Amino acid sequence: MANHRHKRETNARRLLGARLPRLSTATLAAPLAVVATAGVVSFGVAAADVSPVGLAAAGGESTVVGDTAAPAADLAGVVLRGPTLSRGSNGRVGLAAANGAQDTTVVEKTAPTKLERVLAPAAVKKAVKNATTERWTTEPLNLWAEPGEKSAKTGEVAAGEQVLVTGRELFGRVEIVWEKTQTRWVTAGYLTDQEPFTLGGACTNGTSVPSGVSPNIVKVHDAVCAEFPDITVYGTFRGDGEHSQGLAVDIMVSGSEGQAVADFVRKYYAELGVNYVIYSQHIWSVQRSGEGWRGMSDRGSTTANHYDHVHVTTY
Repeated sequence: MANHRHKRETNARRLLGARLPRLSTATLAAPLAVVATAGVVSFGVAAADVSPVGLAAAGGESTVVGDTAAPAADLAGVVLRGPTLSRGSNGRVGLAAANGAQDTTVVEKTAPTKLERVLAPAAVKKAVKNATTERWTTEPLNLWAEPGEKSAKTGEVAAGEQVLVTGRELFGRVEIVWEKTQTRWVTAGYLTDQEPFTLGGACTNGTSVPSGVSPNIVKVHDAVCAEFPDITVYGTFRGDGEHSQGLAVDIMVSGSEGQAVADFVRKYYAELGVNYVIYSQHIWSVQRSGEGWRGMSDRGSTTANHYDHVHVTTY
């Protein structure tokens, strides 16, 4: 009896051999590498919470990484890790390969300008706290919120006003303390460390001139009284000449102080409306101002020669 089992087994082995050819190690490695790579990349994308990144399966299809397409075969054997994904300011995702390269965006912080540093609240507060120097304005000055041509005008400070300066200067303007806690900026070159004289200051010694005299006589009295408060006698009305018209005043003073008063009135003659001044047998007049003080003839007495008082005639 024939043994048919041997034939069937032989045919079966032959059939299996035809259907299942032997696979080399290299043949099996490539698909497995692609599958492994796709799994790792997919895990990294999910962990990074970024926009979906296209990944290709086996067969040489393209794989999209960021905005760049690359053949899937090129990714074989490359290990990509999730934490290396980064999103730049342009919204693109960068993937780092084994060589450590990645798509990154460098954000540069711009340094503040000099104007920004000067106007910083902390810098202004420090400037106000350290301000100790007093100056006086020589002209009416605009107040500016900050230095520079584009600044807003916030007001004006009068001539002769005392201000506290911080010592900071920028763009041709000087910073001053304003309302104790703020600062303003004024044009440089119009501040002085010398307290200026302001005409029409307060007369504190109780003297006055009678009503009916010219407004300019009132100006002369107020200015001299404010500057020389020790002088307490002023003669105005009497029955002769300019005194009777209320246009003249005798300021009772002598010696070097008398000369100081005469020079003071002469200096501010325009503001006070002065026509001429006589003292110590000398006269100065607006009409002959270019000649300075001129000598006078002797009139016979101390008072007639104006040694004991300064005579002022106004317009």
